[in-house]
Amino acid sequence: MQLARSGSQACRPARRAAAAAPGRAAPPAAARRPGRRAVPVVRAELPAGGVGTAVAERPAPLEKAGESAVPEVPRGGDPWEDPKWQQYKWTVYRGTAYDLTSFIERHPAGSWLINLAIGRDCTALFESYHLRPEVAGARLARLPVLEGFPVDAVPRSPYPNDSEVYNAIRDRVRAEVFKGQDSKGAHRSGSEGAALAVLGYAAAAYALYVSAPSALTGALLGLGGAWIGLTIQHCGNHGAMSTNAAVNGLLGVCNDLIGGSSLMWRYHHQVSHHIHCNDDALDEDVFNAFPFLRFDARLPRAWYHRWQHIYMWATFPLLTLVFVFGDLQALFDNRTQGATLYGATAWERATVVLGKVAHFSLLLALPWALHGPGATLAGAAAYTAMQSVVLAATFAVSHNVPEAKPLDAGTPRSTLYDTELAARDWGVQQLVTSANWGGVVGNFFTGGLNLQVEHHLFPAISFMHYPAISKIVAEEAAKRGIPYAHYDTLPQIVARFVRYMKEVGVADQVPASGTAAAQLKRL
Repeated sequence: MQLARSGSQACRPARRAAAAAPGRAAPPAAARRPGRRAVPVVRAELPAGGVGTAVAERPAPLEKAGESAVPEVPRGGDPWEDPKWQQYKWTVYRGTAYDLTSFIERHPAGSWLINLAIGRDCTALFESYHLRPEVAGARLARLPVLEGFPVDAVPRSPYPNDSEVYNAIRDRVRAEVFKGQDSKGAHRSGSEGAALAVLGYAAAAYALYVSAPSALTGALLGLGGAWIGLTIQHCGNHGAMSTNAAVNGLLGVCNDLIGGSSLMWRYHHQVSHHIHCNDDALDEDVFNAFPFLRFDARLPRAWYHRWQHIYMWATFPLLTLVFVFGDLQALFDNRTQGATLYGATAWERATVVLGKVAHFSLLLALPWALHGPGATLAGAAAYTAMQSVVLAATFAVSHNVPEAKPLDAGTPRSTLYDTELAARDWGVQQLVTSANWGGVVGNFFTGGLNLQVEHHLFPAISFMHYPAISKIVAEEAAKRGIPYAHYDTLPQIVARFVRYMKEVGVADQVPASGTAAAQLKRL
């Protein structure tokens, strides 16, 4: 409990700033969503010491309505620290607070995914992960509503389903790519062969490494680790590698074996980066390398940043080590740099430590016992460097080129600089803050991360479908005059990334406002 309180206090400035955003007031209970069917409620007088003589209403679970007393839901209080709300695993969706407690273990995609929604506004997570919003919305509407919950204290999430372009693209994807079979899980199928190829190579590379550790075999293993990081752990943690939640969970845990943390990755990547892509205050990927690297002109500029396009290549081989120590720090802090671990279970937290033990046992302990320290340390160093460089270069290029950054006037600048968070078009933001490269071959080897635009629009779809989806996205963007960045090859986008890093390294700092300014003061 102490850890949760510490993390909550760390976020308080951002919460207050977001709470002041326009459009935050919760609608009356009777008018929240027209057309929503009536839900049974239990009325209970507030206990002594409550706020006035108000009445709290809470829906009874549909399956057991009337079978047992429903806990009272008092009005007011801090939703993270007040005991009145701590008894619930709450989330907020479009201005309404729900109790997820009874549904977590029944969530079709696994409890480890829905846990991300606990303690925050889950609207963007919910709407970007469900290809059939009418079905998912109907199930959500059956959950208990926490009347009197202080919704305005919770930072408002973007609303993807308010985006006209996102809705248009999603409708075409369902009709043209999946032809109605998404109801049977077609959107999470198709990557089984890729998973076998990745795991097969990684297993062969490890067998070679453990039988004869060296710089060469370590580098080959590092390629396997990077391939796991780009593909099966990435898509598994998104719930997109299989229709079976357990399979996705197991593939996601591969992140722990290669030196990362599946838990920390989900909070950092899905809660922070995916929802708020290239927002300098809310996207952890923008500021987590600062002050060593300046990825964005909204960050303060230091004299040495003018050389970052050169020295960054010396920092990239250290990425895996940064993950190792950063994951442990986040465990103690109860938050990554961009998201607090509100919904993390005790088992999920334990996997952070257990994963490090497993990783270093496989990388160091076993080959050390068989072959001694010299060959093992050389192989481990080569593994770490190779995996880190491949991951760093692949991740960095997708969001750090001029088309995806607001250095100059244009749609990215107007989207991220001139529009407050609550008023942004989420679909447009995903389109203009990412850049694609390559095609089908790159898609296979990167788990769809070369088609970053499509991945950000549809993180819960198997990457094997992204090439087909990319044609639809390009057409819909062109109809509306929305920029859609695509480079033919990886070398092309890497070269442009290097030039961008040089340009942003000398660019004047762009003043931030609102939530962004509050975040920058804490860097």
